[in-house]
Amino acid sequence: MPTFHYKALDKSGKKTQNGTVEAASSEEAIQRLKLQQLYPTEIREEKGKKSSTAPAKAKKRKKPGTGFAIGKVSVKHLTVFTRQLSTLQDAGLPLLRSLQILEQQQRPGKLKSILLGVVEEVEGGASLSEGMAKFPRAFNTLYCKMVNAGEIGGVLDVILQRLSEFMEKAQRLKQKVVGAMIYPVAVIIVALAIVSGIMYFIIPKFQEIFEDFGVELPALTQGLITCSAWIAGNYPTKGAMTVPGVVYVAASPFAIFFFLKFIRKTKYGKAATDYTLMYIPVIGGLVRKTVIARFTRTLGTLVAAGVPILEAVTITKETSGNYVFEKALGKVHDSIREGESFAQPLRESKTCDAIVVNMIDVGEETGDLDTMLLKIADNYDEEVDVAVAGLVKLIEPLLVVGLGGLIGTIVVSMFMPMVKMIESLQK
Repeated sequence: MPTFHYKALDKSGKKTQNGTVEAASSEEAIQRLKLQQLYPTEIREEKGKKSSTAPAKAKKRKKPGTGFAIGKVSVKHLTVFTRQLSTLQDAGLPLLRSLQILEQQQRPGKLKSILLGVVEEVEGGASLSEGMAKFPRAFNTLYCKMVNAGEIGGVLDVILQRLSEFMEKAQRLKQKVVGAMIYPVAVIIVALAIVSGIMYFIIPKFQEIFEDFGVELPALTQGLITCSAWIAGNYPTKGAMTVPGVVYVAASPFAIFFFLKFIRKTKYGKAATDYTLMYIPVIGGLVRKTVIARFTRTLGTLVAAGVPILEAVTITKETSGNYVFEKALGKVHDSIREGESFAQPLRESKTCDAIVVNMIDVGEETGDLDTMLLKIADNYDEEVDVAVAGLVKLIEPLLVVGLGGLIGTIVVSMFMPMVKMIESLQK
């Protein structure tokens, strides 16, 4: 009879136990563990010795998914794959056959290469979650843990369906926020290009005219000409190579982007940027609502899938993407581990609105925590829509006023000396 290695939590969900159990199949092994009041989180069959020819063949075969694809699989392609796999499992097809069908229909690329690797792992006796865990470019921790929960509970098709819905809603939320930023960013880039062009080509021409007429320049005009000289690289230097300021202007967005990426790699840099974003007027409210919608949907989906609450909170903390909420969820994890409530540490952290904490509290009392979390996520998705629409309406007049003031300042600074020129010619 086959022997299965397992990792399981006790009935309190606090202690992890490792061991082996003999059973005819993984399903029977799971049932035997449940009779012992153990909740298996990982179970795999002990592999026996293979013939000497099999390993030699395996060594020669190049492992798919390791060398041809660069970067991560797009969320859109992964969502389609997940929904299709759920449909095939619901239809009763064997898992390996389902994976082979989906791999064959994929176009050459990252996902096809990775699916080849997953198929090979499953053929070798690994579970689906174990095979996927070896390809983090496509399947993150959240994905693998939910698949593992579906395997253990025998409801893989249902879990995959929930997972695809979760990814679709998360991607839709992200697209709304990113889409709202496209318009103002595009306007700012075009405005910078136009103003830089005026400073580089137009202002020096006016400067030559003013010098020919010997006009005394106002402070505003002199400041604009100095700025133009810096943009065009016409300022005097002592032997050093002159770099036009327009180069710095063009490079500044990239420099800021990479600088932020760099400092967010550090713990303190990530904490500083996340705290700053959370408390910026207007934008901070949008960031807070977005993170609440993400973490409640993630946690609700994991709990509904049957993932133990402590493990679900840990995964949610790691995937929240915000240091403030990571810290709050860490306190929640410690509170649950000590046998206390979920809502109290979240209330003390003051990261969520009172309605969120109260709904979680009610969910704990009624045993419907997953339902409450998903309702909160749906509600905050709608609030994000309203907040994004309000932000766009606020940004548009601010951009108009800002650009109008900038162009107006340039026009006024150029016309003030021209008025003096006309007055001197009339005398």
